[in-house]
Order: sequence, then C-alpha cells, then structure tokens
Amino acid sequence: MTTHPFRGIVPPVLTPFTADGEVDTASLDRLVRHLVDAGVHGVFVLGSTGEVAYLTDAQRDLVVRTVVAAVDGRVPVMGGAIDLTTARVAAQARALVAAGVDAVVATAPVYAINDADEIERHLRAVAAAVDVPLLAYDIPVRVHAKLGADLLVRLGTEGVLAGVKDSSGDDVAFRRLVAANAAAGSPLALFTGHEVVVDGMLLLGADGVVPGLGNVDAAGYVRLWDLAEAGRWEEAKREQDRLAALFEIVFQAPGRSGDAAGVGAFKVAAQRQGLIDTTTAAFPVEALDDATAARIEAITRDAGLLGA
Repeated sequence: MTTHPFRGIVPPVLTPFTADGEVDTASLDRLVRHLVDAGVHGVFVLGSTGEVAYLTDAQRDLVVRTVVAAVDGRVPVMGGAIDLTTARVAAQARALVAAGVDAVVATAPVYAINDADEIERHLRAVAAAVDVPLLAYDIPVRVHAKLGADLLVRLGTEGVLAGVKDSSGDDVAFRRLVAANAAAGSPLALFTGHEVVVDGMLLLGADGVVPGLGNVDAAGYVRLWDLAEAGRWEEAKREQDRLAALFEIVFQAPGRSGDAAGVGAFKVAAQRQGLIDTTTAAFPVEALDDATAARIEAITRDAGLLGA
C-alpha cells in the first residue's frame, strides 16, 4: 500500500430525505458525525449511494455544505461531479470546490457516449477546471464505458488524476490496474467500491475502499482496515465474512431497481440504528415495503448492530 493522502475507509454518504422528499439536513449531519466518530478516513458525498442523479443543483449544494460542516476538517471530503457532459461536470466540480470539498470525483459523461480519446479530453478538462485533486470514478454500469488502466495510469503520472474509485465490479481489471500503477511508481490512490471483497483488494494492494455498506457498519470496515494494515489477514477475513453476511440486506428486494434495493436497504438499516429519521428515497423511487424492511432489520440485528 502507498501513503497517498486519500486512503482507507471512505463511505459514500447516503442522502437522507424527510417524509415529503426534502433533504433532511439534521439526519445527514448526524450520520456524517457518526461515520467520522467511527474512525473512517474520509467521506464521499454525492455518489451513487447518495442518489446524486436525483438531486437538483440546489440540493447538491445543500448536501455538500452540510457534510463539509459536519466533518469540520477532521477527515478529507470527496465530492462527486456527475453529470451529462464535460461542461456540466466541470460546473459541478467548481461548485463542489466552492462548497469546501478536498477532492473531486468525476465519471465519464453520463449521457453522451464518448470514445476513449473523448473521455481523456473530458478528464483533462475537469481537472483543469478546479484546484483540488481529481479522482476518476470508473462505473461502467452508469456511463457505458470502462476506463482503461493505460489511460488512468498515464493521467496519474502526468498529475491529471490523483486516484481512481473503481466501481466496475471487474476485479481482474482492478488487479491489473494495481499492478500497472505500482510499475509506474504508484501515482494513483486506488479505491475499490466492492464491499464484499475488501480483504482481497487490500491484500493485492488497494489503497482503500468506498463501501456503501459503510453507512450501516462503518466501525466494521474500520476494524477490517486496521487488521489488514497490521497484516492480520485471518482476522481480516473473519471481519469481511461478517460484513458479507450483512451485505445480504441488498438482496431482499428482488425485482426492484438497484437504487431501491441497494440504497433502500442501506437506508432501512441506518434508520433502524437511529442514524437517519426516515427511509424515504429520492422520487420516483419508492421506499421498501414493511415486509422487506423487516427482513433487512433482522439481518442487521444478526450482525450485532441493533442489540438483542
């Protein structure tokens, strides 16, 4: 592992809503303070787990400013600049910097289907638009393009990129990226977004993880990180196995959208712990029904997060 300033456990923060669909800043403040108190090494605001695509510009700004205030400089704040085209992403990035983030995380354009050369020009333009580090967000399920290791490492070597948040689910490609990055002198901080194989990703050389499930059990991921840092891999595996069992909450609503089943499950588990007030999702996504929520609650309790 390297000593990049961005490393460790960096949960992508949920965006809580009130029952009438407004951003619940009181719950957001409480959740973020809980995450920092649990020992996370940073937070990522306005990612997929934060339902960024559903938020207006005003809501995005409110969310970022609330998170920055709650963190109060204790850990780095990464902010997602996710939008349709380069001009809009650059504008989002500048707004994030104005709101106080320490780094910007940008995908390839979401609606425009660009080729590799166009994506490279896009990332260069976004980096040039801000005076904070830029991390690339590799999430082909959202943008229909996989970011190549050669491109990422080259941009890292040139100082255009500071890191990569890998949510591709392609662990072979991630391992190849880690190897290529190491061969180039490790210019990039490499984060996996794959919650259930964190122990393996840290063993092969990842610099950290951005786990949506970290909203539910931040302390568990911090324990996993500490065990991996100490080289206590058998214990790390046991902690990972416990977190993998907890991750079953996202499979309790088959047939629902990923936002409903995944983010919805995280919201149920967080709400049952008193971290947020409601399980309301961003419109038009509906919150999970009572029977599904009961199953999620039972799994969360079995993981030791709700008491007996």
